[in-house]
Amino acid sequence: MGNLLVSFVIATHNRREILVRTLNRLQEIECPRTNYEIIVVDNDSRDGTVEAAKPFANVVVPLDQNLGSCAKALGVDRAAAPFIVFLDDDSYPQLGSVARMLDYFEKDAGLAAAGFTVHLPCGEMESSALPHVFHGCGVGLRSAAIREVGNLDRSFFMQAEEYDVCFRLANAEWTPRVFDDLHVDHLKTAQTRRPERTTYLDTRNNLRLVARYLFGEAAQAYRRDWLQRYRWIAERECHLEAFARGRAEGLKDARRERSGIERRRLRLQPFETFFSWQVVAEHMAELGRRGIRRIVLAGFGKNVYAFYRAAKRLDLQIIAIADDGFAGGNRVYRNIPVVGMDETLSFSPEAVVIGQTAPVFARKTADLWKGKTEVPVLDWFGGRATSLLRPGGAAVSETRRLSTKADLASVGA
Repeated sequence: MGNLLVSFVIATHNRREILVRTLNRLQEIECPRTNYEIIVVDNDSRDGTVEAAKPFANVVVPLDQNLGSCAKALGVDRAAAPFIVFLDDDSYPQLGSVARMLDYFEKDAGLAAAGFTVHLPCGEMESSALPHVFHGCGVGLRSAAIREVGNLDRSFFMQAEEYDVCFRLANAEWTPRVFDDLHVDHLKTAQTRRPERTTYLDTRNNLRLVARYLFGEAAQAYRRDWLQRYRWIAERECHLEAFARGRAEGLKDARRERSGIERRRLRLQPFETFFSWQVVAEHMAELGRRGIRRIVLAGFGKNVYAFYRAAKRLDLQIIAIADDGFAGGNRVYRNIPVVGMDETLSFSPEAVVIGQTAPVFARKTADLWKGKTEVPVLDWFGGRATSLLRPGGAAVSETRRLSTKADLASVGA
């Protein structure tokens, strides 16, 4: 089949017209048709999807059950190219992105996953909540790497399977990375999406992640934090029953997942790559050296614990967490009030720290704070900081490196 370079893998379920629109868009990418193949995995559709896909796809894999987005694993099994691109049935790469992706893979033999920046129709961007975790609607994968670590885990169905793959890749000394100049449009089509199922799977699968990969302090902290986070989301969306099912099944599954923790838990460097405890601690230490003691944390992110932990160890006071999406009902996070942005300004902080480690969310939160306050607004992960670092380089940490046995045990390395 010519010089085959890329296998596009798409999973779909009862969205024939949406899929056909995406398949048509794939004909417009910059690669010659002989350089790529299209593999469609159909999750037991009953709307003629299989027949509609055949004129476009090199391979159509019809299933007799719905395996969710993790059905892409069956496409990986059939892929013949050295590189695989995962797409949703309503996402497609922008012109030039596939060629740039291939260039990144060629230049870096250790690169396993090249995540695309995801653009929504409303103009906003979509992202995973931790840095270096790709989004499943747009990512290039080195075929040898994903096969080495065991492919997608189909038991996840959907939600958080990307974290699972990225953690396994990093533990195997492969590099997952998200690139600012690789772009995918995601229409986020509502047809057949079930929000309550998303709440259930988010809760269940994130508990499984904690049990699989985290240990000691990290496991205890993120289990507690993520349960609180998804409960608050469920309350907002009126999905408390779905949350309760996800919690019950996630905790049950966690007991089984813990049996393999010794071989699977994140080593020290991968843990820091995704959770940034040391980086946050170094920045917080610099605040202390500059005499800043009272801060507001802007954004109740999935990795808020990294900021809480560093502040507590350095005797900095987080006087409030500002997040309009989670505020209300006298909510508190570890005895810190969670309030709206406008209310936070009355707390008279000495600095506002963006409490997000995922660049897309960090930038978005920082943008919300532009012009809102005269105190420094510090974005350490989105690239838009009002820097308090020493001129000419990164902050020099007064905190000790995560190198003692106690530290290793706490993060699961």
